[in-house]
Amino acid sequence: MSSVLSTAPADPSEAAAHFAARLAFETDVSDVHADLEAGVPGLVVVDSRSAESWAQGHLPGAVHLPSGEIAARASAVVPRDVTVVTYCWGPGCNGATRAALAFARLGYRVKEMTGGYEYWVREGFAVQTPAGRVVQPADPLTAPVASITCGC
Repeated sequence: MSSVLSTAPADPSEAAAHFAARLAFETDVSDVHADLEAGVPGLVVVDSRSAESWAQGHLPGAVHLPSGEIAARASAVVPRDVTVVTYCWGPGCNGATRAALAFARLGYRVKEMTGGYEYWVREGFAVQTPAGRVVQPADPLTAPVASITCGC
C-alpha cells in the first residue's frame, strides 16, 4: 500500500483552486527579494518581531511593527492602499501569520512571507544590522549558490 496514495489526490480542479488560494495568501523570500530589488510599487514589508530581534537584523527597507502593536499603530505607519507582506523568524514561528491576520482584520491586503527571516538569510540576501548591510553566503540546501533564483 502506498503512503502517498493512501488518501486519493484531489480532483485537478479542486487542486487548482487550493493552490491558487495558497498563492493569494503567501509569497516566498525569493519573490519578495525580486520585487524589492525591482522597486515594485505598492508593497510594504513588515517585520513583526520584537525590538531585540529587529536589532539583530532585518530586511532592508522593512517596517518594524511587532504583532502586538499592529492594531494600534498600523494606520499611522502603513498606507491603506498597499499590499502588506509580513514576516517573522522562520517556518517554526507563526508570528507572521498572526501579523497577517491583524492586518487583514484592519482591512489591509496582506500576504505572509513563507520562510521568514531565516530563509531570507539562508538564501543569501542582504540584511540590515546596526553595523550596516550584511550578506552571508547562500545555504546550498535552500538556494542555488550559482544563481540568484531557483528558476521555479
